[in-house]
Amino acid sequence: MSEILCVVGARPNFMKIAPIMAAFAAQPISAKLVHTGQHYDPAMSDSFFEQLGIPRPDVNLEVGSASHAVQTADIMRAFEPVLDAEQPRAVLVVGDVNSTIACALVAAKKGIKVIHVEAGLRSYDRGMPEEINRVLTDQLADLLYTTERSALPNLLREGIAEERVQFVGNVMIDTLRAHLERAVPAERTLGAKPARGHAVVTLHRPANVDDPATLKSLLETLAVLAREVDVVFPIHPRTRAAAERQGLAALLAAPGIRLLPPQGYLEMLGLMVEATLVLTDSGGLQEETTALGVPCITVRENTERPITLSEGTNTLTGANPDAILACFRDIRAGGGKRGRIPEYWDGHAAERIAAHLRGWLDSV
Repeated sequence: MSEILCVVGARPNFMKIAPIMAAFAAQPISAKLVHTGQHYDPAMSDSFFEQLGIPRPDVNLEVGSASHAVQTADIMRAFEPVLDAEQPRAVLVVGDVNSTIACALVAAKKGIKVIHVEAGLRSYDRGMPEEINRVLTDQLADLLYTTERSALPNLLREGIAEERVQFVGNVMIDTLRAHLERAVPAERTLGAKPARGHAVVTLHRPANVDDPATLKSLLETLAVLAREVDVVFPIHPRTRAAAERQGLAALLAAPGIRLLPPQGYLEMLGLMVEATLVLTDSGGLQEETTALGVPCITVRENTERPITLSEGTNTLTGANPDAILACFRDIRAGGGKRGRIPEYWDGHAAERIAAHLRGWLDSV
């Protein structure tokens, strides 16, 4: 039996759980780690555990990939017997992936307390599966840890009592700060230092890659960027598959575009640290670029991380080529937004969680 059962499942979770597990060990808080296997490719999972020093999971549910409904159901079905066997005092979930809502729902229905790290973030776009996961997980949670102060008003509007909410900062930035000196130089990853500088690109969201017209437009825009900077594109498997399925593979081979397989954490960190800019539809990269002071172009119409816009280096352009290129020109001309480091993005968020949670566990 453990006090806390911590859940991870997908690549964005790994950077968040690493400092939490370390902080729990130092507190000490008895914790076990459950990996749902939502991301099962070793290139997207195993290397992160190794590089970030995450303990090997005590349980691996190995659910693999499927539709949102099937994957969520498979995780719930596999997680329930783990709860029955472990009988933890609480289940801790992070972020907004299917593993987050699935395990929170099973725990809540079994009367086990739920703790949500990275609570209260809202894009107010219910077309994003992650937004559904965020809203529902927060409704189920007994204790909600937030990364930025704008999260509290979001939660209060949804009827969540303020005493359940604790502002602690961003655990993903804990990981970034702890590993920054170990970042793999871009020159080593690329084989040579790009003479023109480089832009790091990640695209994976359905709105950007599943529609042929949108993906074609974005890839054509990357080709324009590649006339001035090297475009380094660690391509997500579903993005590559979508391009091939839609007959757009030739656009991936445009001059100046360098395709890479999915990168490990330290390799990706090194690419970002030295980048002229990052172009992405990822939530996490919006935060990491803000912490690094690297200009970020987010090809989405909204963000659940508004602090990256108001205080950080992030600019929303949507998938509009003119807006993307205008922002790129601004970055090339003047360096783009530099911003400042948000409150409590100081590398100690997990320590604050552990200290608060120790007292909370002793009181419930």
